[in-house]
Amino acid sequence: MSYLVLARKYRPRSFTEMVGQDHVVQALTNALSTQRLHHAYLFTGTRGVGKTTVSRILAKSLNCQGPDGQGGITATPCGVCQACRDIDSGRFVDYTELDAASNRGVDEVQTLLEQAVYKPVQGRFKVFMIDEVHMLTNTAFNAMLKTLEEPPEYLKFVLATTDPQKVPVTVLSRCLQFNLRPMAPETVREHLEKVLATEGVQADAQSLRLLARAARGSMRDALSLTDQAIAFGGGGLHEAQVRQMLGSVDRSYVYRLIGALAEGDGRSVVETSEALRQNGLNAASTLEEMSTVLQRMAVVQVVGGGDDADPDAQEIERLAQAMPADETQLLYSICLQGRADLGLAPDEYAALTMVLLRLLAFKPAAGDSAQKKTLATAPRPVEARAELAVSPPVAASARPSAVPPPPAAVPAASPAPSAAAADPVVVQPWEEVPAGHVLPVRESEPPEPPAAPVQVRNPAVARMEPAQAAHEVVAVPVRTSQESRVDVAQGGGDLQPTEEGDFWFATVQSLIDSDAIAAMVRELAMQAQLIGRDTDQWLLRVERESLNQPSTRERLTSALRAAGHAVELAVELGRVTDNPARRVRAAAQARQLGAEKIILEDPLVQALMQDFGAKIVPGSIKPL
Repeated sequence: MSYLVLARKYRPRSFTEMVGQDHVVQALTNALSTQRLHHAYLFTGTRGVGKTTVSRILAKSLNCQGPDGQGGITATPCGVCQACRDIDSGRFVDYTELDAASNRGVDEVQTLLEQAVYKPVQGRFKVFMIDEVHMLTNTAFNAMLKTLEEPPEYLKFVLATTDPQKVPVTVLSRCLQFNLRPMAPETVREHLEKVLATEGVQADAQSLRLLARAARGSMRDALSLTDQAIAFGGGGLHEAQVRQMLGSVDRSYVYRLIGALAEGDGRSVVETSEALRQNGLNAASTLEEMSTVLQRMAVVQVVGGGDDADPDAQEIERLAQAMPADETQLLYSICLQGRADLGLAPDEYAALTMVLLRLLAFKPAAGDSAQKKTLATAPRPVEARAELAVSPPVAASARPSAVPPPPAAVPAASPAPSAAAADPVVVQPWEEVPAGHVLPVRESEPPEPPAAPVQVRNPAVARMEPAQAAHEVVAVPVRTSQESRVDVAQGGGDLQPTEEGDFWFATVQSLIDSDAIAAMVRELAMQAQLIGRDTDQWLLRVERESLNQPSTRERLTSALRAAGHAVELAVELGRVTDNPARRVRAAAQARQLGAEKIILEDPLVQALMQDFGAKIVPGSIKPL
């Protein structure tokens, strides 16, 4: 008697035997129970998740006759009637499976559709199952569209594909689509335990975990690998043999590598990598196993704890405590990128060693400079956001003449400007303060001419001794462009608030909040200024003639009447000084200025600008 592989022997024959697709099973079960049946179904998902299996179970549910031959449509086919047994064995005349990968032309589809005109011979419904439907040609899709949209009442279509993006939308719109998800490793492992218990095969827990991970969400792949592992192990499943069969790396090597990286032990990293070479273990598999362990370490570092039933949980928790969280994230990214780079190297083991040593190259030194520690521990402002481009501190006398220093107010040794310098800038003198003390930021005001004004040369040609700069440069005055200032009291720009403007702004805002106006009507209301109000007429003024359209004006009038203002609108052309749009823009400008002020007056920002020549990237400050 020939051997039947596990993937076929344990193929589910009813919805109750389906594993890992509860959302699809529930939907189809309810549809069959209430007999709210669609004429076309599309099942999508990766290989080995049950698309063909669901199709056959659905066909049995539609055609089941019951053990006594009196059954009807049911969500629990009996499996013993003639229709159920014939569908399971693949000889039911009213159930047709078409492989679109090898029958993708219009002629094959037309031959299939010619059978649609005939009623079922044995069953209650004809069921056409087209597998890998995305492989059909465009003409084949077009040939089946009409029948797919309005099939006879006795015909059901079941389509299956691994790539739904290639199925035309005209087909998708005619089908109920169900996405069969890849199965979780734990779900696969539990099912393998049941299958092996039925088969009487001994297996340890770690070997089943390896097989479940190697299946990558496919139950068929898991059962096929289990078949191979049973043959490889001589009737049993053992971790060492399964690892050897899959080419997987022993986790002890992975733990040793991560531990050495956490301690900064480069010698141990190289020795372990050489041991992997000598044992012929796969470099890509090593990085894959490391990525899995690092992902679990990151979860432990954030959430804490682990699965006590997992034998690796204790070791992973130890490594999570040994390696900082930021290094864990960095090493995870390096491992993922390293897998893509392995194929570019002439020797994959040398490439593996370089990937592992990359973390040590980027690993922060144990004794960082005081400057880095200060920047890392300094509090950051939370009221607003800003990007600061910080350059390393360089003494003024050491800067090359071609590179200008940060634009700070530096007292010059000589007041006479050079030939290439810009016009001298007069700076308001500050009070005497101890060296290193940071002065508070002052609003720029027109300075009174001092008795002896201090002139500053162009920063590109200014020269100063480092010791002198350390004592004399004690603050960085922040200047704000006068053109960008907006007087909040006046609303900004040429806005001149009026009493009628207050009323019109509140009215328009209420119309917008209630979705009473939109598009051009909303634009007319936002750009118009209310000039005057009478008992039955309001006068509006706009600057653009394109806004004064009869239809737009009538729709705005209707919206006002619906809001309780029984008036007629008259619109004139002219200069506008107060409208809702200007008020909204002025409020936004005021918020922007407030955010900029918070950033510019922050002590940390001032310290960065003074000590490191930092600059605020234009446009990077946004109000929250």
